[in-house]
Amino acid sequence: MNREYLSNKIEIFISYLQKEKNYSTHTLRAYRTDLEGFFNFLDEKKEREVDSRTISSYIGFLLKYGFDTKTVARKLSTIKSFFNVLKKKGYTTENPAAMIKTPKIKKHLPGFLTYQQVQEGLEVENVRDRAIMETLYSCGLRASELVGLNVEDIIFARDEIKVRGKGNKERIIPIGRVARDSIARYLQSMTSVKHYESGLRPLFLNYRGKRLTTRSLQRIVRKYLSKVAKASGTNPHILRHSFATHLLENGADLRAVQELLGHASLSTVQIYTHLTTKRLKKIYAKAHPRAE
Repeated sequence: MNREYLSNKIEIFISYLQKEKNYSTHTLRAYRTDLEGFFNFLDEKKEREVDSRTISSYIGFLLKYGFDTKTVARKLSTIKSFFNVLKKKGYTTENPAAMIKTPKIKKHLPGFLTYQQVQEGLEVENVRDRAIMETLYSCGLRASELVGLNVEDIIFARDEIKVRGKGNKERIIPIGRVARDSIARYLQSMTSVKHYESGLRPLFLNYRGKRLTTRSLQRIVRKYLSKVAKASGTNPHILRHSFATHLLENGADLRAVQELLGHASLSTVQIYTHLTTKRLKKIYAKAHPRAE
């Protein structure tokens, strides 16, 4: 397939993702950047045609020059999606990237905080910020899930919280007493605030009375965690990983943690498997008569 012909179809692909998949501006920008990088590579190599050979050459180039396997896998996924959409819309009859194997991604245990660090990081005087930090750790929420919470999502009578995860899929998860009480105190302090957002009442608001943004949430978390962790460990996701790690270290079942995190597949939480294996070894060493 002709390189120039295909590069002119990027806008069609992006438009499809925006209108049909309702992807965010950030996600669309990432897809566009991935495709532009691929076609820039072809331009530099003076490749006129796009086929499985040129795509494989691009993947090899990325791996050779230091891109991590997770990034390369994402870029290949973008190329595959690009051709799938063009094929669906009749611009091409085949996907030359379809048979190219995705680089094996090395799975590392995500960074997490010790319980002592979490305790120190949650020592927050501001009522709203305390509720935010406690909820992130108590429920293991993604940043987007926390900022998307509405007042009605907190079910105080049952100590539960309704969360909208990826793909707008809802799940009900328990909320700890400390986080629940922190939210209650925050709401009491907000009784005079009016909510205007499509008839909904956003739970966490910024100083203008609008729904808190993900970027603002990142700043809040960094402010309180910077005293206990390095820069790489001061994002909202670190509390999510700490939530999962601490549950597993204290005997929680891997599948239960999967459901609490809202992962569709158990394989996504396999990065934590060594924690459960470590616990099983301790149980084995203590209980089996011939372990020693």
